[in-house]
Amino acid sequence: MKAVVQQHGYRVGDINIILCNDPSILEINQQFLGHDYYTDIITFDYSEEETINGELYISVDTVRENALEYGEDFLRELHRVIIHGMLHLCGLDDHCDEDIKEMRAAEDSALDILKNFIGNK
Repeated sequence: MKAVVQQHGYRVGDINIILCNDPSILEINQQFLGHDYYTDIITFDYSEEETINGELYISVDTVRENALEYGEDFLRELHRVIIHGMLHLCGLDDHCDEDIKEMRAAEDSALDILKNFIGNK
């Protein structure tokens, strides 16, 4: 993850990854974002200048469902979601088609880097 963050010109500060379930992520989504739906990740950005800091709340339930839906290995999908949150902390967004394309390319690139450290999963 450090290599991915450094590629985007940032340093890693304090990152907390909180694994939770669907009811918990729904509550967070409702309380803090005003959204009434499940999601795989919610990222809270506390970055300062060139150092990224934040909290990544990840619903393991939704990650598992997405892995099944996309025919993906659970750990690879979990890594993708973690990378997705880290990329948000680096300033990438995914609100329009162009941004989504850029985010997916950055995720795939980061997964390739990660593969060198953990193997082909």
